[in-house]
Amino acid sequence: METTLATFKQFANLEEAIEVQQILTNNGIETRLADNVPILDTNFTGSTVNNRIEIQIRTTNFKEAETLLQQYANNTLDTIDKDYYLYAFTNEELFDVLLKFDEWGELDYQLAQKILTERGKTVDEALLKSLKNQRLKDLAQPEPNAKSWIVAGYLFAFLGGLLGLLVGYMLFSSKRILPDGRKVYSYRVKDRKQGKIIFYISLVTTPLTLLYKAFLPMFIG
Repeated sequence: METTLATFKQFANLEEAIEVQQILTNNGIETRLADNVPILDTNFTGSTVNNRIEIQIRTTNFKEAETLLQQYANNTLDTIDKDYYLYAFTNEELFDVLLKFDEWGELDYQLAQKILTERGKTVDEALLKSLKNQRLKDLAQPEPNAKSWIVAGYLFAFLGGLLGLLVGYMLFSSKRILPDGRKVYSYRVKDRKQGKIIFYISLVTTPLTLLYKAFLPMFIG
């Protein structure tokens, strides 16, 4: 049985995350809240992704969890007032909600469909499936440029620091979870190859550096 929990949904605020967590927990799905603060400084990579609250569950529960949230949203739609913020969105903005379904709660996703339909726009299963497939395809694309990490990795590797091992390992092994539960590599094949080279160089230089630092006082003492 799978024991590893993976990111299922991300939220901009804790209150919304706890509400969804409660729905899942009440239906027997194990959950965990986490802050996706990056291990390594995102300023170095140029990433613009803000830290968000994550709900993590087993990937085998993804479909069940989606169904539960859809049912909850459908039962709540008729209680939403017309002053709800999505009603102020343009049609283009609402279609963007449908495209980026992973960035929105299930209620907002369902409500965007309802509002567009009320405005005379066609929102059917074929369209939703097409948008979802396009989004998954976009999210599956590896990071386009890992040059900064590669340069830094080689620098750390030849200096014999443990950071070389960390950077190399991150480049060749880092994966992310797609909204449908699939795992994909974060970096391109050629960048992962560079990561392996950095890692193996660091495996040689790091212990040599540690030995050098350990015996150096004996020679200068």
